[in-house]
Amino acid sequence: MGEKWKNILVFLGLVITLALFNLSVWKKERILEDGEQVLLKMAPVDPRMPFQGDYMKLEYEAATGVSLDSIPRKGYCIVKPNGSGWHERIRFQRELNPLFPGECPIAYTTDRYNVYIGSSTYFFQEGKAHVYDSASYAGMKVDHKGNSVLVGLYDKNRQLVK
Repeated sequence: MGEKWKNILVFLGLVITLALFNLSVWKKERILEDGEQVLLKMAPVDPRMPFQGDYMKLEYEAATGVSLDSIPRKGYCIVKPNGSGWHERIRFQRELNPLFPGECPIAYTTDRYNVYIGSSTYFFQEGKAHVYDSASYAGMKVDHKGNSVLVGLYDKNRQLVK
């Protein structure tokens, strides 16, 4: 293959990579603009991972107390507002549907030990770990296909922690 064709292939690869990256960003922006606001209660977890930088490992109450043998390896965690200002798990299911009124799907995956719903980490400014000690809920925007974007952490009064 000539040098000209190699350059064309490299250029096309770069264009495709940039296009896919921009598509991913555009999809996340749509979720942030149009997604349903969901608050999930966080399960107790060590607020910082040592030697890993400034971030918090997130675990959700909706993902606890589940027998991994009883749910599909990946699928949707169906949540619904509970009347107390946050969302509770209703069930896990393999497919997006059926959904009943008021229910919201959030995509999940599992490994041998855990269920992972939405984002599992929250990064924050260096030296600000103490600010997030009061976090009790994770706020997400979720689209109708179960894709989610973490938008912040909230305290016990469901106020955004800043």
